[in-house]
Amino acid sequence: MIYDILVYPDKRLRKTSDDVKEFDEKLHTLLDDMYETMIAKEGIGLAAIQIGIAKNILIINLADDDEIQKKEDLLEVINPKITHLEGTEVYQEGCLSVPGYYEDIQRAKSITVEYFDRFGNKVVQNLDGLLSIAMQHEMDHLKGHLFIEKLSYLKRKKFEKEWKKRLKSEMDKK
Repeated sequence: MIYDILVYPDKRLRKTSDDVKEFDEKLHTLLDDMYETMIAKEGIGLAAIQIGIAKNILIINLADDDEIQKKEDLLEVINPKITHLEGTEVYQEGCLSVPGYYEDIQRAKSITVEYFDRFGNKVVQNLDGLLSIAMQHEMDHLKGHLFIEKLSYLKRKKFEKEWKKRLKSEMDKK
């Protein structure tokens, strides 16, 4: 099932997500639906809160060297915690919940993250590059934060003004 993506400024995006307690068929169905939704919306990552489900669940599926997202490369991440951060890196980010807007954001260059897979198995991974950036971005969603909050004051003011104008224009077309 393909879900609608919540779009900023939807207040549900501000909710803090809760840990998953049951690693069951319901969770597996949700993960499968999240994957279908992410692919249909042409994303590389998706947090459950972006489809209105306040659970500590995210998925990431980066494209390979041939620009193909292979399902076998999919990361299904449940109840993640970053245990180590190192360095800084600036990367141009976008978000399915803030469609069409991209901005340079500074994050940790490499991270160590602990999480559970769909079966409740603990996983520890060291990530760097785009995978590290995507993990941090999606984990921010689980805490009720969006990448636009990392913008400087002036860039944020400019974004808010342009975004309101865009939303008004879209409403006027309906």
